[in-house]
Parts: sequence; structure tokens; C-alpha cells
Amino acid sequence: MKNPNHGFFKGRLHSFKFALRGIWLLTTTEDSIKVQLFIAVIATILGFYFNISNIEWMFQIVIIGIVLVAEALNTAIEKVADFIHPDYHEKIGFIKDIAAAAPSFAAITSLIIAGFIYIPKITLLF
Repeated sequence: MKNPNHGFFKGRLHSFKFALRGIWLLTTTEDSIKVQLFIAVIATILGFYFNISNIEWMFQIVIIGIVLVAEALNTAIEKVADFIHPDYHEKIGFIKDIAAAAPSFAAITSLIIAGFIYIPKITLLF
């Protein structure tokens, strides 16, 4: 909730504190985020190893961000759904399945982008 005593900069700093707490909670409690961060580290190492171009770095960084955002939003939706209806409910299951599609779309897209970046470089090795 917005504190009326906070000015613009103090309010932004306070919001940033909540965002950092959210990142901490995600990375320490959610296995899906841990897996995606591990894959991001591997992709970053590969980027340095294969000396990818600036454009390829931009695509790689953007898609890593999109995957992490999709995972975070999916987790938030699942937590809200579980809070609203902790027991199994068909409509809640439907909502959670749809939310789970978002990181799946992002992950598939990331694999396609990785293919465009790395397949030509790997084929040059052979």
C-alpha cells in the first residue's frame, strides 16, 4: 500500500525493496525459477565461449528475461489461486493450467532463439 508520507524517490526505493524481496522469495523457494536461472547461466557461459555478437546477446538477454518474467507471473497466479481455493477445484485447475502455458511458450521460444544462435556455431566445430 502506498504510504502518503513517502515522496517520489523514497516511494520508488521502497518499491524496489519489495521487488528485491520478491526476487529473493522466488529464487529461494521456487524450483522452476532455479531451473531457469541455471539454464540462463549455461546460456551465458555458452555466449562467452562462442563469442556471440551484440545482437545475439540482446536476443539472449531479452528471452532470458521473458522466461523469468513468465515463470514469476505463473508462480504469482498459482499462489493466488491456491490462496483463494486451497482444495482442488476444476476452475482453479483450469486457470493454473493456462497460467502454466505462459512459461512454456517462453521456454519454447527461448529454445528456438538458442537454435538460431548456437546451431550454426556448433556445426562449425565439426
